[in-house]
Amino acid sequence: MEEMEEELKCPVCGSFYREPIILPCSHNLCQACARNILVQTPESESPQSRRASGSGVSDYDYLDLDKMSLYSEADSGYGSYGGFASAPTTPCQKSPNGVRVFPPAMPPPPTHLSPALAPVPRNSCITCPQCHRSLILDDRGLRGFPKNRVLEGVIDRYQQSKAAALKCQLCEKAPKEATVMCEQCDVFYCDPCRLRCHPPRGPLAKHRLVPPAQGRVSRRLSPRKVSTCTDHELENHSMYCVQCKMPVCYQCLEEGKHSSHEVKALGAMWKLHKSQLSQALNGLSDRAKEAKEFLVQLRTMVQQIQENSVEFEACLVAQCDALIDALNRRKAQLLARVNKEHEHKLKVVRDQISHCTVKLRQTTGLMEYCLEVIKENDPSGFLQISDALIRRVHLTEDQWGKGTLTPRMTTDFDLSLDNSPLLQSIHQLDFVQVKASSPVPATPILQLEECCTHNNSATLSWKQPPLSTVAADGYILELDDGSGGQFREVYVGKETMCTVDGLHFNSTYNARVKAFNKTGVSPYSKTLVLQTSEVDIKKLLAVAWFAFDPGSAHSDIIFSNDNLTVTCSSYDDRVVLGKTGFSKGVHYWELTIDRYDNHPDPAFGVARIDVMKDMMLGKDDKAWAMYVDNNRSWFMHNNSHTNRTEGGITKGATIGVLLDLNRKTLTFFVNNEQQGPIAFENVEGLFFPAVSLNRNVQVTLHTGLPVPDFYSSRASIA
Repeated sequence: MEEMEEELKCPVCGSFYREPIILPCSHNLCQACARNILVQTPESESPQSRRASGSGVSDYDYLDLDKMSLYSEADSGYGSYGGFASAPTTPCQKSPNGVRVFPPAMPPPPTHLSPALAPVPRNSCITCPQCHRSLILDDRGLRGFPKNRVLEGVIDRYQQSKAAALKCQLCEKAPKEATVMCEQCDVFYCDPCRLRCHPPRGPLAKHRLVPPAQGRVSRRLSPRKVSTCTDHELENHSMYCVQCKMPVCYQCLEEGKHSSHEVKALGAMWKLHKSQLSQALNGLSDRAKEAKEFLVQLRTMVQQIQENSVEFEACLVAQCDALIDALNRRKAQLLARVNKEHEHKLKVVRDQISHCTVKLRQTTGLMEYCLEVIKENDPSGFLQISDALIRRVHLTEDQWGKGTLTPRMTTDFDLSLDNSPLLQSIHQLDFVQVKASSPVPATPILQLEECCTHNNSATLSWKQPPLSTVAADGYILELDDGSGGQFREVYVGKETMCTVDGLHFNSTYNARVKAFNKTGVSPYSKTLVLQTSEVDIKKLLAVAWFAFDPGSAHSDIIFSNDNLTVTCSSYDDRVVLGKTGFSKGVHYWELTIDRYDNHPDPAFGVARIDVMKDMMLGKDDKAWAMYVDNNRSWFMHNNSHTNRTEGGITKGATIGVLLDLNRKTLTFFVNNEQQGPIAFENVEGLFFPAVSLNRNVQVTLHTGLPVPDFYSSRASIA
């Protein structure tokens, strides 16, 4: 039970709920906390001031208030979220739970009454601190919100279960901690006293023994409090209104507040909703079980990641050490080559020194001998040897010819080491994403006979070459912008066929595809040229045929008639889109109302592809719509209601939607008559036809229709 403790704490004060009340958005607040966060709106925004201003609004219109009264919106699910002109301008505070809370505009006046009975300032407004949904309180103030008796009971049981351990009631001196409680005897026993005073035999064998905490809860649990009606405090709830989704009393029914609503017995709806909650909890329990298994998987992954990290780090260190060892071996080899060159240079120079030294010694000896011969004074003796000495001197001189006195070796080392490629390789050394290399897949082939266009959609098909042996993990389809611009990815996946919606009418697109696997990407296929449907150049109008799209619709939408007819049995609004998107031209389609009971208000219009599917069309900023009931209609975008127009729908009525993207306008028709002014202007981008339905409303789509004649003539004049 400790896991649900956060559900039992108020988002404002952070403590366990005290006298919790239920807001229309289904969130809870302490009654005192709800009063603390009240703000006061100006008189000009209150329903009473609007009625008193003499604007000609009747009493019936005041009660209905165009379905735009903040209080009625909160009841019907169409409430506003913030956005009051009178909202407090001071920064939001944070509660102990971290929820943003709007501070009160002024301190509450001192009073001796309880929070529920104290007077509420006129035109008080409360904003839910969890979903920030705002609404104005009526004359009942906080008494208009029902009290959450169930939550009080859960908190009481939770707090009792966390109470201190219970003591045995039969121990004579120091009571020991109780281990069981007998429901029939209403006595707590420790183990020795149970064996001594409550043996499991005889008449006591049929008594039921339970854990002390369970026994204390059953013992102290007060009788269930019966909730009373918020409008009639002396009346107990006895019935349940299905449309309003709230318990009511007999006096509410007698006053006619729910006369046209479906009312059922409170006990029957209690059992039904308990059954529905149990079924919903089964699904949530499955998700929780999956989440626990997923957490086990993630914790296993943490351990595996740590083990793989150690293994991978060891592998990386081993690989780098191998590179270092190889570099050291290569270093030793290069150093050996340098030493060899060094020894060779020294040997050559030393040999030249030795040879030159011998020749110099011989030359010096010959010179000294010749000098001594020149000193001889005997002419005949000198002439006997002079010719021979002259020849020897010339021969010796010739031996010292060119190159003899030139070094045979340079002092520079001609070896040079180019390490730049290796350094670049080291800098580029990185991990690869594939463990085993394999070739890239072959270029895909576009199958021209299966490629086609329809309206503003294009279908393309491709295949691998017949003799290709390399498998492709997926394909990437690219299209240009229809004007010869850059290609962009429109599909990535394993399928070999793709339909692209939302293209421009009367445009030429280029398409190409490539395959990929873990190794890399193949070259692009040949480029295929596609032409979307043409338009009437004179009128700039395009006629498109389309159906509703089950793939993007809410799961509660029911399709029939080849996806042209849709309905929804849910009480909440559900959105369905058309298959075709429009970004150019003028487009017109109609929807006929096949079934319409109990005056719901379906919405019709256009939306972006990412519009919210679980709320009325126009509640967010992704849709532009008209919602209509049996009496009147409103235009709505980004939860803003405008242009109330008299005239509603019944079974068999026809709704027309005219989207003029040339003039950037959106216009609606009811039974071939324009409903109000131009609904929206300055609309541009890609839009899909859209409808939101609930409460068994059924509509059928009609497409391929010409634009109304009066609009065509008006467009040609403009």
